[in-house]
Amino acid sequence: MSKKTSGQGQVQLESQRLFKSSVLEWFTHVHPSTPFIIYIPVIIVSIYGSFAWYDTSVLKFLLLLGIAMLFWTFCEYIIHRFLFHPPFSGNYLKWFYFYSHGIHHDFPNDTTRLVMPPLVSIPLATGFYLLFRSVLASIHMPFFAGFVCAYLIYDYLHYATHFHDFTMPWFKKLRKHHNVHHFTAPHLNYGVSNSFWDYIFFSKHKENE
Repeated sequence: MSKKTSGQGQVQLESQRLFKSSVLEWFTHVHPSTPFIIYIPVIIVSIYGSFAWYDTSVLKFLLLLGIAMLFWTFCEYIIHRFLFHPPFSGNYLKWFYFYSHGIHHDFPNDTTRLVMPPLVSIPLATGFYLLFRSVLASIHMPFFAGFVCAYLIYDYLHYATHFHDFTMPWFKKLRKHHNVHHFTAPHLNYGVSNSFWDYIFFSKHKENE
């Protein structure tokens, strides 16, 4: 862990270096604009393909978009709870936890480790696209567009809960929900973009009602 001095003379903690290799270390730091740059074109192509290649009606497109966004919130919860907070002990799982998510809990205000790294998000996005294409056939593109839209909302809501204090009541509630996960009960409040699935699966912190 390294330190730096701010203009006011205060010592601020920076994030921990993960790899000796400068190349590997570089890949662990992501500018917050990166998901936007990568996935906005993906969303545009998916929307275009929905209408131009599969002749999807507007109503059908909007319905699939909404269902896919809801499905993302479920995936977000499952990934965060069971992949980023593995329920089993063991050296390999502890290693995976720290490198995939634990570093964020140790240094929650590191701006370069708040959005998902492309080395993780691109393989996940590719896997989900192939799954949707094989299962959903002609409706996979509008579904994928909604799924990726919801992922971007998640990424930037996560960023906002750490670095912004918007006055909207829903955002204040969401920020409190996420702060409880970070600083009070890391085994609860897994939802980041919402708290719906925490209620469904009984992982909502009771004092955060």
